[in-house]
Amino acid sequence: MIHQYIERRSNTIQTESLVFDRCILTLYSSIREKAPWLYTLLLSSRTSSFMGFLNYDARFMTVFQDTHRLMARLGIDPDEIYGDLHQYNTYRKAFERKICYWQCRPMSEEASCVVSPADARALPGSFKTGQPLFIKDKFFDYDELIGIDRPKWKKAFREGDFIICRLTPDKYHYNHVPVSGTVVDIYEINGRYHSCNPGAVVKSVTPYSKNRRIVTVIDTDVENGTGIGLVAMVEIVAMMIGRIVQCYSGIRYESPQTLQKGTQLIKGQPKSLFRPGSSTTVLIFQHNRIQFSQDLLANAERTDVQSRFTSGFQKPLVETEINVRQTIGEAI
Repeated sequence: MIHQYIERRSNTIQTESLVFDRCILTLYSSIREKAPWLYTLLLSSRTSSFMGFLNYDARFMTVFQDTHRLMARLGIDPDEIYGDLHQYNTYRKAFERKICYWQCRPMSEEASCVVSPADARALPGSFKTGQPLFIKDKFFDYDELIGIDRPKWKKAFREGDFIICRLTPDKYHYNHVPVSGTVVDIYEINGRYHSCNPGAVVKSVTPYSKNRRIVTVIDTDVENGTGIGLVAMVEIVAMMIGRIVQCYSGIRYESPQTLQKGTQLIKGQPKSLFRPGSSTTVLIFQHNRIQFSQDLLANAERTDVQSRFTSGFQKPLVETEINVRQTIGEAI
């Protein structure tokens, strides 16, 4: 089955080219059922790192001399690249690229807006039962997602809203800060390395709450903040993602720093880097604090798009492709 989404810029239906799709579907069907030991092994940290090496490092024993050809092969616009284009002469370097986001990813100046953390395919949802966007149990276990030993944050975000931002392997792999505010907590939760391929998600794997992840809780009700309450940014590894590097920069990519409690974050600035592969970032908002953009809400319920989520969960669930720093909602 194909998987389609809506491209926000053109409002057109696009079909996603899913990397290693047949292998992933086999892993989450026959291998999972017939060889659970092999299934567990393939989702381990060691296997994920080895697969990442095979796909992004091993075949770079020969460096690409024609960088423009490499960019074309990966669908990367060379005009967006920050720095010397010729330094991006391997797949790993290309996937960990920096871009002139201040030019090619413009951001609204409205203080109350929330922006996308990544170039991604986004799907809004709600934790509140009875709401049209109530889809939490289809993608993750709520308590596990934030951390079963974090009662304070589980209480703070219960019945709130969220948006899932799914990155594909070809995407720019920096996460940016979606809101302005102060870091009040940051912690890591250990876990597996499930694929975030839509076919894997609908197999009731709930990878977003099973995979290794970093949770950053931001208080935006502070001076110069976005004024949207607490926001949890959950950065989730996936198959072939070795780790998430925290490298916040207040000015472009200069002087990157590791986040800690008390760090002041500026909306739209680089926060972290996913190592190559596919990965996902989930933003969680408190109850009745955000109004998602109308086009994202409307697209999510379209019935003329062949989404694997729609087919797997038996209700319209359609992603919208968005750019990092684009507005995805506003504070209520």
